[in-house]
Amino acid sequence: MKKPLPFILLLIVMVAALLFGSVDLTDVKNSKIDTGDTAWLLISTALVLVMTPGLAFFYGGMVRKKNVISTMLQSLACMGLITIIWVVCGFSLAFGADFHGIIGNPATFFMMKGTLGNLTFATMPTVPLILFAMFQLKFAVITPALITGAFAERIRFNSYLVFLCLFILFIYAPLAHATWHPDGLMFKAGVLDFAGGTVVHMSAGWAALASALYLKQRNQPNHNPARISYVILGTGLLWFGWFGFNAGSAGGASVLAATALATTTTASAAAAMSWIFFDVMRGKKPSAMGACIGAVVGLVAITPAAGYVTVPNSLVIGVVSAVVSNLVVIWRSKTSIDDTLDVFPCHGVGGMMGMLLTGVFANKAVNSANTTGNGLFYGETHLFFVHLLALVGVSIFAFVGSMVLLRITNAITPLRVSLDDELVGLDQSQHDEEL
Repeated sequence: MKKPLPFILLLIVMVAALLFGSVDLTDVKNSKIDTGDTAWLLISTALVLVMTPGLAFFYGGMVRKKNVISTMLQSLACMGLITIIWVVCGFSLAFGADFHGIIGNPATFFMMKGTLGNLTFATMPTVPLILFAMFQLKFAVITPALITGAFAERIRFNSYLVFLCLFILFIYAPLAHATWHPDGLMFKAGVLDFAGGTVVHMSAGWAALASALYLKQRNQPNHNPARISYVILGTGLLWFGWFGFNAGSAGGASVLAATALATTTTASAAAAMSWIFFDVMRGKKPSAMGACIGAVVGLVAITPAAGYVTVPNSLVIGVVSAVVSNLVVIWRSKTSIDDTLDVFPCHGVGGMMGMLLTGVFANKAVNSANTTGNGLFYGETHLFFVHLLALVGVSIFAFVGSMVLLRITNAITPLRVSLDDELVGLDQSQHDEEL
């Protein structure tokens, strides 16, 4: 066997699971697990998982025909590899015992130790801890999958897997801990990120920009999408799954979950139509691609704000984010930056707009229990400036950190395919398959 390393790693994981994965049915007295909340989070967890196959269709339809399978497989691979990492130590790094507000103790829930039974997590006290862990896993799964649109059509699959491991451990886990753990640095500073605008979309967006800059342009940057029908299908699955993403982040079947569902719907609808109208104003024809991209930008932008803003304000968030992202797409197309599927303009910029507009429109009347202050629109400045400062910090961390990880990955195994492999297509050169 020429390359036994992957099999050795799997063997190590299996042995660790047998040694450390003993059943620990923790029974916490006075547990307040609610069956309704648990049922909703079970459904939400499944909905969020659907988003990753949805993303596979969304991205797969946008690339050349010779790269469809490879692009879709990159999303599917996240469902497998990230799950294993999350079980081993990823969940502990994100939600384990705090270390100076920046990372969790990898031993806290190593191999899901102590997550069964009636134990709960502080921020979702009415659902079992193991369900909270699985719900958060789905966020971890889709985040690196979002990055793949930036380096589509030119990355070696084996190298991509290495980068996945590094990104989830050194970028995603620290951001999740700092933002969502009660002792996290940004959590304690009052940063509001209801469902992942900072943790998911900004981190993926800045990593995408770093990837596009590091891998440079494709041999043939311009191309026609392989299957626009795939893009439409992917958009539908993403929109459907996003209700679990945002409304599930309320932590249970509650008024807050209903509010998050409503703001998610309206922001996405407003962004989809705004993208179309803006294109028409620029002299372009309304397109299915534009509508789909706009809808996803709206979903991205409302993600950090979903449980903190009113429905009318969510419409504004959708419209503003769509126009700004569209303008950044236009700017990017005039540069040499080959972000293949415009991940940074849509997810990175969409996430940043959502974070800033949360600081503008957050309303304590919507979520008095968790909102750390009213937004700029309601006459308070503190929250907005906290978000502005956090935006700068997260951007620097995610971009610089991703660039370092790309260099490390490339030192381990070359990231970019050869010119011949790129011209043949990744489906054939990386997987010996074709559509």
